[in-house]
Order: sequence, then C-alpha cells, then structure tokens
Amino acid sequence: MIHEVDETLRSIVRRDVINGSDIEVVFDAPTKEWSSRRNTPTIDIYLYDIREDVKRRAGGQIDVRGEDGRITGRRPMPRVFKLSYLVTAWTQRPEDEHRLLSAMLGCFLRNDRIPAEWLAGSLKDNGWPLDVTIALPPPEDRALSDVWSALGGELKPSLDLVIVTPIDADRFTPAATLIDSPPVFNWDFGGVSESTQSAPSGGGNGASRVSHVPPPGSE
Repeated sequence: MIHEVDETLRSIVRRDVINGSDIEVVFDAPTKEWSSRRNTPTIDIYLYDIREDVKRRAGGQIDVRGEDGRITGRRPMPRVFKLSYLVTAWTQRPEDEHRLLSAMLGCFLRNDRIPAEWLAGSLKDNGWPLDVTIALPPPEDRALSDVWSALGGELKPSLDLVIVTPIDADRFTPAATLIDSPPVFNWDFGGVSESTQSAPSGGGNGASRVSHVPPPGSE
C-alpha cells in the first residue's frame, strides 16, 4: 500500500511539477553521503514517519458484494494512517532548488485531495481519495530539525508533505450461505413422516405414495 502511495506521488510530480524536465524523482534518505553523490537535479520525497490517525478510527464493517450484487462477506473499516514525507530539491544553485520547492508547494496546495482516478494499484481499486497537507507545522514530538539530525545531513529548505490514506487490514468474514428455496418441514413422530415414499408392490404401478400428517397441535 505505501509503495503505491509513492508511485502516485511520483506520477503527480512528473506531470505537474517537472513537466518533461530532466529532473529525477527519488525516495532516498537525504544523508550527507547520499547528497555528495548527486550530480543531477533531483526532487527527493523521503518517507520519514508513519503513524495511525487514531482520531479517525471507526468501528463497524463494510459489506462486500459479488458480481451478482449479493453480499458475499464483510470486512472491518480501514484504519487511517498519516505518511509524512520530507521533500527537498537538489541542484547546483539554491535559486533552482527554491524554484522546484515552489512548484511542489503549489502542486499540492492545488491538489489537497488526490482523486481516486489518479491513484496507483490497489489504491485506485479501493476508490478512497487521499487527503494531502503540505508545509503545516509538524507535531511537537516530530521536529524537522530532529529528522535532519538523525539523518546526519545539513539542514536545508524542505517541505513537510503528509498523505492521509486508509489501509485495509485485509480481513474478510464470509457471509452465511444464501437460502433461495422455501423450507421443507419433516414432522417425524412414531416413524410416520410428512413425506414418505413406498416401494412398488405386486400389481402396483410403482407410483409413489405421499402421506400427509398434520403437525403437532393442529388437531
């Protein structure tokens, strides 16, 4: 699921930000060693934090229907997660980096909800749009300066991109077998049932005989 969010972001950035330019889109950790090896203009979208949005956790179940429209089972409501990306631009000149960051900011301000038809893989099949925030202050327990310190790199201009996505737990409970015929009652008392079939006797024509016995309490 997360890799499909990555592919969705890559396609949006290539279409709306790069627009045919010779700029790479990667998802690498921007460490000091990594940055020293860069020799082409690059937009790096590094996933640095994954956490559940517990305020949006919902109970209940979703009906799953077959091709004929009948309910085949049920599955629990998806859990909602926040995927936080550190967005940086890497070029030879700071002005070019600022230009790319400006384009990224404008792109995701315009597309603060990614429609289902833009999504990749199973995200598109689920039909749930992705909510987007960009450049909002991070939570108190997640300062971007701490992220840079953990990466061992030098602090540089960046954008905090957060994608809110539902993730299906892939748990399925089959529905009970559908009964599509009326029930058949068999009142069996003293060896006499509602429907009995006798074997053909001598001189008979082999036709079946049905004895109807009223249910208890009907007399």
